[in-house]
Amino acid sequence: MLATTRANFPPYGRDFPGGRATGRFCNGRLATDFVSESLGLPPTVPAYLDPAYSIKDFATGVCFASAATGLDTATSDVLSVIPLWQEMEYFKEYKKRLTRYVGRKKAMHIIHEAVYIVSVGTNDFIENYYSPTSSRRKQFTVEEYEDFLIGLAARFLSKLHRQGARKISFTGFSPFGCLPSERATNFLGHGGCVEQYNKVAIDFNMKLQALIERLCASFPGLKLRFAPTYDLFLHVVQNPSSYGESPTCFSLICWSRPAGKASNALQDSRTRFEDAAGREEWRWATSATNGAVSRVKTQTSLCSGIQFIRLRA
Repeated sequence: MLATTRANFPPYGRDFPGGRATGRFCNGRLATDFVSESLGLPPTVPAYLDPAYSIKDFATGVCFASAATGLDTATSDVLSVIPLWQEMEYFKEYKKRLTRYVGRKKAMHIIHEAVYIVSVGTNDFIENYYSPTSSRRKQFTVEEYEDFLIGLAARFLSKLHRQGARKISFTGFSPFGCLPSERATNFLGHGGCVEQYNKVAIDFNMKLQALIERLCASFPGLKLRFAPTYDLFLHVVQNPSSYGESPTCFSLICWSRPAGKASNALQDSRTRFEDAAGREEWRWATSATNGAVSRVKTQTSLCSGIQFIRLRA
């Protein structure tokens, strides 16, 4: 797939083991990698479509995610990325491969005992609804679109449950009005957070938590939890030095890449950037966090949204 948004080139992966860009929109590892390591599993979770890995690697963890996709299929069309329904099809395919590799009984044990981390939805607003050319804004008010997405989330989680998932963490929205891409274009707000977007995140999180309560009541044995990230990321924005970020990096100048064009701008210029851990004050992605923030996010999730998880030997 010729996706418009990519992270398979430098400086992405600068601090990843081996210093290679793997498609992660980060200088190093993502929160899911730290979750895996925290549970005694490999320190990185391989991507299902990466030809460098086999079912032997996927037996302990696998990632089906596609950056910039959304709950709404129309969102994946914006940047030509893998839609959520296709990710589900890959999961079904994975189950068949896993069964052939370890046998039906062990495969079902792995599927039932696995931890499923779902993080999706922000792009539905950033790349889709609030896009100048969006057709969704002609169809829905903001509140109606939130409800539309909640319905899609309900169907996705129900399908995931039918496929055998029992332990699921659904990541709540962060204050996406504070993302670099949004602040860089907030000229009237002088580069500050777009509070209208942050309000959407708060409202959607409330609806998502209500959905999770309903699904848990409907599916006995389902351990579905809401993983809060809003307050954490807001604290990062307001206190960057506490997370290894330079305070000046949260000014408008630090996000001076064209909104929505950061990946292409980096790829075209081949600009050399220093390590994101503090040796240089430039940020090179419009919506990514660095490895240090990913680690803190993981610790927060393990202490809140997915504290119910206990893996069996």
